[in-house]
Amino acid sequence: MTENFRLIYLKSQDSESSSLKETSSHFDPSENTSLNTYSHQEILSQAIDDLRHPDPKVRTLAVQYYLEKSNLSIALPLLQEILEDEDPGVRAQALLSLIKLGNAIIVPFLKKHLKDKDEKVRRIALKGIFQTQQNIDINLLKPLLNDESPWVRRKMATLLGWKEVEGGQTLLSEMLKDKESMVRKAALSSLLILYPEEGETQMWKAISDSSHEIRTWVKAQLNRMLQKPTQKRVNL
Repeated sequence: MTENFRLIYLKSQDSESSSLKETSSHFDPSENTSLNTYSHQEILSQAIDDLRHPDPKVRTLAVQYYLEKSNLSIALPLLQEILEDEDPGVRAQALLSLIKLGNAIIVPFLKKHLKDKDEKVRRIALKGIFQTQQNIDINLLKPLLNDESPWVRRKMATLLGWKEVEGGQTLLSEMLKDKESMVRKAALSSLLILYPEEGETQMWKAISDSSHEIRTWVKAQLNRMLQKPTQKRVNL
């Protein structure tokens, strides 16, 4: 069964990276007719064995199946080992699968991996925090202001526009000072979404931003804002 099962695993993906896209749909092995020739317990047992396979691609697919098809209480003992995998792709898939479960029990794992050495894993953990927690502790997010990856910092700025977090406006204001223009732009966008008055104030200040891209974007946004009242009067 072993090699045949692994072959089905590998054929289920178009590429190694496809299973790691944050917005992609997860492969459902239960929909594969070849996979259905095996019992659930046989597949689960093979997935457990494959969590230690030397090929990280096989480990990634095994993680995806095992965490999504196994009972969470059964999977928990293996979580620590899976999330310490040397391959960032395996760790990323483990977090994605856990987030999909939507259980609050995974929050400690997400918090821990906000400090993961791989920036993609940190971004996934951060998004998971926003997806699974109603009340987010701002102190959990503050260290990410100095994250070495601008992609992590931009992700935080974007997520702070998803829902109001106590202290979130202050954090976004701090991010307007970020050295990377994409982070500053994301912070401006989130301020406009959740804190429109402050957002508009900061937009006027950003007219003199050092980034040509931001200056152009800000001018376009402000022009639209200024035109709205005029359009309303014309319609009346």
